[in-house]
Amino acid sequence: MNFNDYKIKNDPQTAAYKALEKAKAVQGKLNAVVSYVDPQARLDELKEIEPNGKMHGIPIVLKDNVNTKGILTTAGSRILGNYIAQYDATIVEKLNAAGAVLIAKSSLDEFGMGGTNLSAATGPVYNPYDLSRMSGGSSGGSAVLVASGVVPFAIGSDTGDSVRKPASFNGVVGFKPTYGRISRYGIIPYASSLDHVAFFTRNVADAATSLEVLAGRDDRDMTSLDLPVEPYRDRLNADLAGKKIGILTNVLDAIHDPEILSMFNGLIAKLKERGAEIVEIEMNQDLLSAILPTYYIIANAEATANHSNLDGLRFGVQKDGDDVDEVMTNSRTAGFGKLIRKRFVIGSYALFVENQDKLFRKAQKVRRLIVEDLKKALSEVDGLIAPAAANVAPKLNDTSLDQLSSTYLIAENFMVMGNFSGCPSITVPLGYKDGLPVGVNLTCNLYDEQTTLDLALAIEQATGLSDQIKEVA
Repeated sequence: MNFNDYKIKNDPQTAAYKALEKAKAVQGKLNAVVSYVDPQARLDELKEIEPNGKMHGIPIVLKDNVNTKGILTTAGSRILGNYIAQYDATIVEKLNAAGAVLIAKSSLDEFGMGGTNLSAATGPVYNPYDLSRMSGGSSGGSAVLVASGVVPFAIGSDTGDSVRKPASFNGVVGFKPTYGRISRYGIIPYASSLDHVAFFTRNVADAATSLEVLAGRDDRDMTSLDLPVEPYRDRLNADLAGKKIGILTNVLDAIHDPEILSMFNGLIAKLKERGAEIVEIEMNQDLLSAILPTYYIIANAEATANHSNLDGLRFGVQKDGDDVDEVMTNSRTAGFGKLIRKRFVIGSYALFVENQDKLFRKAQKVRRLIVEDLKKALSEVDGLIAPAAANVAPKLNDTSLDQLSSTYLIAENFMVMGNFSGCPSITVPLGYKDGLPVGVNLTCNLYDEQTTLDLALAIEQATGLSDQIKEVA
């Protein structure tokens, strides 16, 4: 059911409270919500305006790193456990203008730093397909609330693959547009050169509508693009005649699960039948193997700088101490989780003056090489595709994957290229293995969201997997 059908079948009042009740009903099993939002004031506002907004009456969820005026905004961290936002993020203003109705703020890995959604201050988020498995992160709360049928749309943020990987694990659409296409004003940052606003829907058409609502220049975010917002949904075209799609062979070679490879090869056969020209693309293996360490250095260094103001003095939860230094030390020690403290240590080390050339600046140079290699690959095709993950969502305590293997370094982390480059990238459902979702990822050229959505729609039609919902008993 797309947004238009949803609006026809549900009046805003009923839809909002039905979504809110369902969010509360599944919370005990999914643990996806940080705070609920009473929608009545918003519903009263909608009664006074024409119901012609593109998301009029659609209940939505925001990742809890999005500032929402007067509402708790924790970014998944204990140190912001008392932070009530004083203003709305730009995307909140845009969603309100489109008629959307906020019903909850969702869980995330602390400050978006993680790929599991196990590090949130509120505890792990669980996968609706198997409660013993991860949701993926960092936007896992938003992903599972869309996947379990609570809402048809949820905001996430994507710094490495934080929307696209959970989309794969939960059987939904996860779209990260071009860097700067959507304003980040009012989003609590992770790594400024990598952060993208992204979102979850249950079909590609709704992703196109969502982009129309969210995109556009914002003078409060100087990285936002001064480009027109196109009618992406009206222009959707799944015709593959004349389209060239590249298979990223490095990723396939790093995946050893025969069922996932079989599903992917089946999709490729269907795309060929629909008229696509399939091209095998091999990128530089050494550069792809360097994606993760490069990401860790850059992302953690930027995060350390971005969050240096979280000291318990200016805002946030303050812990007592005998002097200013002790107050800061106690506040940060109690306020940050173990994983975040580790990342701040890595980031600080990379930013030490004596280390900047051999670590931070070297990582920036390697990032540029990776981006140039990706740009070369995309110059030959309309889009690159590969399975979004090497397997289904892992068990919560699964540490079996060798983190020095190509399976981990490449197949599980190649989507970071979309953040290094800023290219639009989308994950859509590919199939199911033992009843658990598997996704396929598509990355296209900078600024070309229309082709990204067109190819994604063709994939969605080939698989027949749209509007997937996993009810939680």
